[in-house]
Amino acid sequence: MTLPSDIKFHEDIRLLVYRPRGSVNEAAINKVLSTLEELEAELQEPFNRFTDTSAADEIELNFKYVIQFSLHRRLSYAGRPPVKSAILATDSTMVHYGKLHAVLTQGSPINVRIFKDRNEAAQWLGVPLQILAAKSLATENEIKLWNGGTSAVKQQ
Repeated sequence: MTLPSDIKFHEDIRLLVYRPRGSVNEAAINKVLSTLEELEAELQEPFNRFTDTSAADEIELNFKYVIQFSLHRRLSYAGRPPVKSAILATDSTMVHYGKLHAVLTQGSPINVRIFKDRNEAAQWLGVPLQILAAKSLATENEIKLWNGGTSAVKQQ
């Protein structure tokens, strides 16, 4: 599967990383949703998610869309193993939408938390901080060291 340029999947640590650039709008979220659901179907095993919104220039979403998206995820992921979804957000609008998503997915296998600190997100997800680094994703060698010598990173 070819991934969009703003999405990376680290197979060995079971982590999808999404780094939107520019505008976060319905089209961008729909693209991520499509990729996420394709990976869930293909892999058949749970994986955690990290969304880094620090490079987003503007948030062009609305409450209706966030509610629809959240309820869709809640229903489409029902009955599956638990996963963590960490959202790194400092923009107040993104924080509000992230909190809404977290509330609407409560009680489902999707555990959403909003973070303003990258290190706290890494600790919660149980991954090395360098994998969540803002400027660059961890190199394959860094992941190999963390995983005791094995690594698999899906490239776009």
